Amino acid sequence: MSAMTVIGQFKDQLALYWLARTEQERKYLTVGGATVVGALIYMLFIGPAIEGKAKLNVSLPQLRVEAATMQALALEAGELAARPAPQVTPMTRETLTAGLTARGITPTSLIITGEYAKIQLTNVSFANVYSWLDAQRRENRIGVDDASFTAGTPAGQVDAQLTLRQNTGEASR
Repeated sequence: MSAMTVIGQFKDQLALYWLARTEQERKYLTVGGATVVGALIYMLFIGPAIEGKAKLNVSLPQLRVEAATMQALALEAGELAARPAPQVTPMTRETLTAGLTARGITPTSLIITGEYAKIQLTNVSFANVYSWLDAQRRENRIGVDDASFTAGTPAGQVDAQLTLRQNTGEASR
């Protein structure tokens, strides 16, 4: 059987069913069918569209604020990218010694080779070493390349061997 034959038979059966109904039954079936079709159209298309519009009306002001914030941040990022990188004071024996002395640390040895520095500290406060390293990272772009700490006899005292490297920013550009 082909699809056209099946459809033709279905139409014939539907026509017989329809003709077998009285005029009042036809009205009821027409109104009921239209009501069901209308309810389906509303549930599938109109209802979700109205609910979506209401949700968008509620969230739209917040989205506009977020968009404006993102545009302002993008503008600021563009301005910052256009600025030249700030120059960093080159790492020298004098600057490292001055920073260590300000924290009450006396290095056992301090060797500088190019952008690297090797520092050996004996019996120093770990908190002082940590705060000095943090200050060097923020102020002079000096990072720890290698570190070795050994706990000392009084709590909080350490022996340390540090290898520091200064990031001048030239390689990243």
